[in-house]
Amino acid sequence: MKKNLLGYTLEKMTQEFVALGESKYRSKQVFSWIYKKRVLDFSLMSDVSKSFRALLEEQYCLDLPKIHTRLDSKDGTIKLLLEMNDGSKVEAVMMPYDYGCPICVSSEVGCSMGCAFCASGLLKKKRGLETSEMVGELLVINKILEERGESVTHINVMGTGEPFDNFTNVIDFLKIANSADGLQIGARHITVSTCGLVDKIVEYGKLGIQTNLALSLHAPNDEIRNKIMPISRAYSLDKVFTALQEYYASSGRRVTLEYIMLKGINDSKDNAKELVSLIRKYGVLCYVNLIPYNEVKEMPFKRSPISTCKEFATILMQNGINATIRKEFGGDIDAACGQLRIKVGAK
Repeated sequence: MKKNLLGYTLEKMTQEFVALGESKYRSKQVFSWIYKKRVLDFSLMSDVSKSFRALLEEQYCLDLPKIHTRLDSKDGTIKLLLEMNDGSKVEAVMMPYDYGCPICVSSEVGCSMGCAFCASGLLKKKRGLETSEMVGELLVINKILEERGESVTHINVMGTGEPFDNFTNVIDFLKIANSADGLQIGARHITVSTCGLVDKIVEYGKLGIQTNLALSLHAPNDEIRNKIMPISRAYSLDKVFTALQEYYASSGRRVTLEYIMLKGINDSKDNAKELVSLIRKYGVLCYVNLIPYNEVKEMPFKRSPISTCKEFATILMQNGINATIRKEFGGDIDAACGQLRIKVGAK
């Protein structure tokens, strides 16, 4: 089977090509063709020798996922269900903002975290995505955006899957996206979200890559979190926030706390005050992103009224904690994580 070069960081590509007897410069040439010139055909890489192009054709590929389903929202959101070579399907979404074209990419086929409110968990984890498949998600969306003179500007690894459960492949994806010789997406424009795998939070902070971290928090105490996020039974909020302290000490980067607003579950004024106390207790530099819930028919949870979301945000801000309410996109196309894949009965 041919190796997909989209899965190689520049460093790994250099090691691969040097082992074939090529110079280190050769990898920069090919890397530039793929990511700067956006050429995915070895035969068109004109400054690469014919003999090496022939070898590349023989031993390697630059395959992209296939678009199984494409949905376009009235607000400009594009949602894709992408099919991998083995038939596995994952979702990727582009949401148009005034500041650019951020995308949300998946890191796994299915998810094993089992969050009670999340559609992704209805289809259990099959496997982690290869680095080449995650890069493929981005490049497929870039091809669509090229038609209107745009390209991906920000990356959120917040789609299906727990990114830190596929740590090595996700980190290589980030390196390719951020590389000055590659896609050149700034580290501050890349965010990885985790449910709270504490060892990986600490490891991530020590990498020195300056990309952002978001924690899927969704509750101000262990009692609520244990009910809606099974991972909380293994990693208490004390362990998670202690890891966030170590992350900040290593990286100096502010953390985003993601908080889905669930009616009658975690959205009361007392819950907001509990969250203030939690953040103050550990002194983590953060801001809170309140997320209106996209209801899933297979699940009992309901979205909090927007008035409740605003009251919750006000309490946080009155106590010196930055808070925003996430802008909603793609409501007419099931843009929430996992919904499209479930609808088509994907593998």
